[in-house]
Amino acid sequence: MKNLYAIFVFGCCFFTHAQNQNFIVNDTIVKLDTVVVSTIRFSPEKMPETKKNAIYSGKKSEVLKLSSFSANLTTNNAREVFSRVPGVNIWENDGSGVQINVGVRGLSPNRSWELNVRQNGFDISSDVFGYPEAYYNPPLEAVESIELIRGGAALQYGPQFGGMLNYVLKRENTKKFSFETQNTIGSYNLMSSYNAIGGKLGKFSYYAYNHSRSADGWRENSQYKVRNTHLFLEYAFTENTKLSAEYTNMVYELQQGGGLTDAQFNDNPRQSLRNRNWFGVPWNVFSLSFDTKISERLTSNTKFFGLVGERNSVGFTATPNIPDEINPATNEYAHRRVDRDFYENFGLENRNLFNYTLGNIENNLAFGVRLYRANTIRNQQGRGTTASDFDLSVEDIFPRSLDFLTNNVAVFAENQFKITDKFSITPGVRYEYIENIGSGRFGLQSGNEIPFDDKNISRSKALFGLGLEYKFGSTNLYANITQAFRPVLFSDFTPPAVTDVIDPNLKDADGYNADLGYRGFINNYINFDVSLFYLRYNNRIGGIRQFVNNDPSQGTFLYRTNLGETVNQGIESFVNFNVARFLNIYNTFGNLELFATMSFIDARYTDFSVFTTSGTAPNEVITESNLKGNRVENAPRYVHNFGLVYSKNNFSSTLQYRTSGGIFTDANNTQNPSTNGVTGWLDGYEVMDFSTEYKWLKNYNIKAGINNLTNQMYATRRAGGYPGPGILPGEGRTFFVSIGAKF
Repeated sequence: MKNLYAIFVFGCCFFTHAQNQNFIVNDTIVKLDTVVVSTIRFSPEKMPETKKNAIYSGKKSEVLKLSSFSANLTTNNAREVFSRVPGVNIWENDGSGVQINVGVRGLSPNRSWELNVRQNGFDISSDVFGYPEAYYNPPLEAVESIELIRGGAALQYGPQFGGMLNYVLKRENTKKFSFETQNTIGSYNLMSSYNAIGGKLGKFSYYAYNHSRSADGWRENSQYKVRNTHLFLEYAFTENTKLSAEYTNMVYELQQGGGLTDAQFNDNPRQSLRNRNWFGVPWNVFSLSFDTKISERLTSNTKFFGLVGERNSVGFTATPNIPDEINPATNEYAHRRVDRDFYENFGLENRNLFNYTLGNIENNLAFGVRLYRANTIRNQQGRGTTASDFDLSVEDIFPRSLDFLTNNVAVFAENQFKITDKFSITPGVRYEYIENIGSGRFGLQSGNEIPFDDKNISRSKALFGLGLEYKFGSTNLYANITQAFRPVLFSDFTPPAVTDVIDPNLKDADGYNADLGYRGFINNYINFDVSLFYLRYNNRIGGIRQFVNNDPSQGTFLYRTNLGETVNQGIESFVNFNVARFLNIYNTFGNLELFATMSFIDARYTDFSVFTTSGTAPNEVITESNLKGNRVENAPRYVHNFGLVYSKNNFSSTLQYRTSGGIFTDANNTQNPSTNGVTGWLDGYEVMDFSTEYKWLKNYNIKAGINNLTNQMYATRRAGGYPGPGILPGEGRTFFVSIGAKF
């Protein structure tokens, strides 16, 4: 920019001087040297104080611009993409990337269910309050940026403990027509093709893409194929009033290799003992959005959105120490289990931002309302075929057939009071009304239906929060505390066994998040964010053993109720150091950066009662023990990422190293692994990834990378059910090569 400014000033001075002199200008063409105007691409960035009718002042936020760094986007490699965000724990079920499983601050990464997962600002999970698992995420080749707002997002987006995760898709607003293609091949017959068109014709804008990918997988029995298609249309009535619509359809079929015991994993982590297990979804999400500027100080967005999808699985679901073998008596395999869910969700969300003046300082008020209705039909335990293909047909009816309904109304408001130009206070409130309704058939016994006791749980909840931010030039100090809660889920009041009993006074889990941090830029070579966090999670739900009718001679039953509390606390830090700019060798040597993402997490139970039964009736002995001080399951003590980035002109490459601590996989903190591989300590792991990109002739690129460069054998989780059960190995060394173009 300095070079461009100097040329501009010189040109102005030359023109002025020429007017005062009788110069004779010859028709001579002088070829000047190319002037390169470069900007610093810091990633992650933080959200601005306000954006799209929401306030982010005082909140911990990260915005990942995917074009600003090289990574394996083809297979949605979350380990690479989230390497610059501290505190993100990742479960790696397989190498397909059709599901991204992330958790923050020691919370479970299971299908990102502790986060409010969105695409372009609207929900994409199964049921935000009844079954908040994300079976869909967009292909990262179609994503412009990823926004992660930590616990402080609860007031504007929902009550989730983890905060909000939003995938912002690409758009084309500068050309009448553009075309982008990216085609990839890789290990184990990976083939992928991403193709998109977009443009702007007067007041009309459009964007569409199709992404298709398939591979055999690193493990045995882990083939997959996925297709994702998207269409976006927008019409601008005026510069300040726009109406847009978008629709996304995804279909995938994934063979699940199943879990392993520890012995099987140590012998050969690539092996699979299941070749008849499959999982697949058709997923449809859509939205209609209206943006307008009502006045110079008031803007508004109203978004109608919906989801129609399915979750389908079929397989032999026994633990890995039980073989899936042909029965000599029937000369056939055992019948597989079929489970099918059907989702229909619809919502309406209105957001507004009002800018007003107090004294001489501008302040902001964000407020809105949300209406949401979700219906889930759950059919389980179907008697499937003895075949090996993805066949969802069942004999007779599903023994378990349940109908769940969620109704939700929420209103929210936050106000950013700017005390001075540097200091602001942002209090906020959110009021939630949630109703969960359940009915149907719980099972079959001797041909007779076992009815499911109808459930109707409704409650109202007010959440409060406060954020503070103080600016020091290009850095700022921020702090916030925000209440959060997790409603009772369908799985909580659907007992896994007929004899289980649900506490009629089952309470939602609640708690709060608190942050204190310092972030910003130092000169033009350091980008950093260092913070402390404290997360309290109350009323965790679990089961305790009790006597039938208080009589030991009548046996026991499992009573599901609220058992205890956990506290997650620690340090999250990110620093990016641009060595080349610091040494002032950027123009000659190129760009050289070092980054470190470090998080230390102490997640423990502060009160958690467990009841165990020994002996047989009528001499059973029930013993209560308290797991106070135990570590929370699946929460590593640390997650660190270190990276080296080099770029010059049209070439860039990244080498990164990730290390994550070991985890307990149950609340009892069982050290020795069980014979079926479902429980026990799981060692930490270290993985290195490399990716590179070269652009030529302005429009073309070639990308390549190697994941798990040193071919480490590791695992991130144990599963008790799908897609296991048992240890689920992470992938060994794989590579990809990709060629693309954009016009």
